[in-house]
Amino acid sequence: MKPLCISQFLRPEWTKFNGHLAMVLLVFVGANVAMRVVEAAEQPNVLIILADDCTFRDLPIYGGRNAKTPNLDALARQSLVFNRAYLCSAMCQPCRAELYTGQYPMRNGCAWNHAASRPGVRSLPHFLGDLGYRVGLAGKVHVAPNSVFPFEPVGGFDQNCVRNPTQAHDLAAVQRFIQGQAKQPFCLVVALVEPHVPWVMGDASAYPPEKLELPANIADTPRTREDFSRYLAEITYMDQQVGEILQVLELSGKSDNTLVMFSSEQGAQFPGCKWTNWDTGVHTALMARWPGVIEAGTRTDALVQYADIAPTLHQICGGDPSLEAFDGSSFAAVLRGDSDTHRKYVFGMHNNIPEGPAYPIRSITDGTYHYIQNLTPEEIYIEKHLMGLKGDGLLNNPYWGSWVWHAESDAATYRLVKRYTRRPPEELYRLSSDPYEMENLVDDPELNTIRSELREQLLQWMSTQGDPGIEQDTRESHQAAKQGKHRFVPAAD
Repeated sequence: MKPLCISQFLRPEWTKFNGHLAMVLLVFVGANVAMRVVEAAEQPNVLIILADDCTFRDLPIYGGRNAKTPNLDALARQSLVFNRAYLCSAMCQPCRAELYTGQYPMRNGCAWNHAASRPGVRSLPHFLGDLGYRVGLAGKVHVAPNSVFPFEPVGGFDQNCVRNPTQAHDLAAVQRFIQGQAKQPFCLVVALVEPHVPWVMGDASAYPPEKLELPANIADTPRTREDFSRYLAEITYMDQQVGEILQVLELSGKSDNTLVMFSSEQGAQFPGCKWTNWDTGVHTALMARWPGVIEAGTRTDALVQYADIAPTLHQICGGDPSLEAFDGSSFAAVLRGDSDTHRKYVFGMHNNIPEGPAYPIRSITDGTYHYIQNLTPEEIYIEKHLMGLKGDGLLNNPYWGSWVWHAESDAATYRLVKRYTRRPPEELYRLSSDPYEMENLVDDPELNTIRSELREQLLQWMSTQGDPGIEQDTRESHQAAKQGKHRFVPAAD
């Protein structure tokens, strides 16, 4: 069809009626053009900054008593801080796949570390690219395959989380990406590699081991204090990078129209954090700054999960999340201050292969009570990087050996070693009074109703996700996923 030309309504020989019609059409078309301009102007830029293996409770904004994080503290004063943000699997690759796809590990396919998502799954570059965004990733990638995660590569930050030392970062590429095309919105993920082991960056002398206050789930041995000191130094090093990235955004002139999100990923490589479904593993730091939209210096108890972030970004950037196969749902109303609630439950899963012998775990929390199922409680739990030694052992910190040694003479250390290696079929914790989950309440008769409800909701979730439980944590399932031939399929919506 030939395009409509408004000038054809303006011929002088046309009647007065046609003149009025022309004016109506001019107003109509002009209004629609103006509306599109306004919509384009309202599309925010998005900057996501990720730490790597940082226990949320070690950050001062969540009550941490050791780490110095002036830049994150300042960002929190400008942001909405989420008190109850979770990821599904406390491992690098599954949690990032969940974040980028808006799907749980079973549905997107990455339900283990060092695996791959299902071919054909869509992620942020697809969702936001369809809305006119440039979508880039600087730093650590650790998701696969490329067809599922076609981020535009952005240089300047080390991609290798185990390099010793981390390569020096250069903000030039990030600056160029942010500047980009003046009228084209961007979404940029800067995935830092601190404080992932090895803990070699930053100034550990700022954290004298003897002056540290160790968390309740960490055994107090001299070697643990030394390692915790170096871990804290990496948190401060990470914080410095956050400050530099935000300064680049500020100098670009685009800060006022940019939603900034920071998250700490899963817990650190200490027993009871990373590779576990305990709260210090799957609970993450999350804050969001959006000038003029998000009220600065606020906090929320709204329960959210990494799977909710992609649909949230999709909605605020102009998309319709209902048209995508998201497991999560948008919490844009929470960001805007229109709601202080979101989910009723968040879910967790752990498949231990290839991090050690099979040890499948599933969990659920309503933010107050946390219920965990250890599907093979007759086995002992082993995480080979944390507890074992291979080669020169540069990535195998020796604190675990010091725990075992001290367990002979210190009852508290013995309880922590036993807690980590020998787990009951079910665990139930009241997070409000027991944040480090030291007292299992699963046999408390007063909590029978709560335990039964959480158990039922967890089993229902596993069913809808096509999760067979024990059979998923096998070498056969892991290898099939790496080849794009996933063995188990979630139920159809």
